[in-house]
Amino acid sequence: MVREAQARRVGPSGSWGAALLRVADGQLKYLQPAYFAMVMSTGIVSMACAMVGHELAATALLWLNLPLLATLVALTLLRVARFPREFVADWSDHQRGVGFFTIVASTCIVGNQHVMLRSALDLGKSIWWLGLALWCGCMYAIFTALTVRETKPSLPDGINGGWLVAVVATQSLCVLGCNVSTAFGASRPFALFAMLALWLCGGMLYIWTISLIFYRYTFFRFLPSDLMPPYWINMGAMAISTLAGTALIKNAEGSELLSSLLPFLKGFTLWYWATATWWVPMLVILAVWRHVVKRFPISYDPLYWGAVFPLGMYAACSFQLASVTGIVELSVLARRFVVVAIVAWSLAFAGFARRLFSLADTVRRERAGEARLGQARS
Repeated sequence: MVREAQARRVGPSGSWGAALLRVADGQLKYLQPAYFAMVMSTGIVSMACAMVGHELAATALLWLNLPLLATLVALTLLRVARFPREFVADWSDHQRGVGFFTIVASTCIVGNQHVMLRSALDLGKSIWWLGLALWCGCMYAIFTALTVRETKPSLPDGINGGWLVAVVATQSLCVLGCNVSTAFGASRPFALFAMLALWLCGGMLYIWTISLIFYRYTFFRFLPSDLMPPYWINMGAMAISTLAGTALIKNAEGSELLSSLLPFLKGFTLWYWATATWWVPMLVILAVWRHVVKRFPISYDPLYWGAVFPLGMYAACSFQLASVTGIVELSVLARRFVVVAIVAWSLAFAGFARRLFSLADTVRRERAGEARLGQARS
């Protein structure tokens, strides 16, 4: 009856638009806040490519990333307008709410792309201020909403690796701030002090969150369906913390405080990298257990971008760590991981493209159904 009413209302000429609107609304209503991880992944793979000398690929990914970011921003604003209740509800959802931190991280990573590939310091500085505003809004809105929520899930149902995007967002702001620190002029020492504070804040957030995640890993039943792709951020959060540490080390000459803390900075940065490295084989083993031993099917999910990002970030942080420590073997490791990250990004993007074709086919079938309905009525 509903479909008949819609067919009478739009008529044959408007049925394509009606079918498209229904399919689009269905996707938009439950759009994953974490979809911005696609921009994060594209951006860090671009930066990693630039670090190892693949300038053409890095630039191509930059220009691909800009429309991706613009599209996701537009879709998010459209979701706010059309489905405000679902949008607001996501902020206090333990599974989906933390996904909003990807907006902060993606914004800062695009800023880093502009600084690295186009030397656009002033633009990067403006993006940093935008990132800071987004970080403040997300950080305190999300954790306040989760804290004051009256009904809460159990720990196994409420926490996952996606919570560590809060760390990623914090450290991405630190990295961009360090990379544009010279644009702050006479205020550079204070700006670098602020970046140091963000770096330490990110480390604090990681310790709090990973303790709960590890507890959930080892003391609660763990099904293949529980091992969601964002668990790779266990490693990615430490990788971007390493990258932020190397950025602080490289900017130490601009701050007496950082210069005096160089041994501390290097020690903590190595600790972050070692922790990220520890996670790599663990996550690979768990992935084999999930998909090979338990035969859990692999199908495209926007959350898979949360697994691509850590691979690119590990390549980037290893390359920068090699630069500040002189350990050349790390640059060799970085080049290997760039290849892995490019392959992972390509597979995820292919899955994304396939999803778009699938949605187009859904629209076609909706249109065909309306046409048959119209013929039956006539």
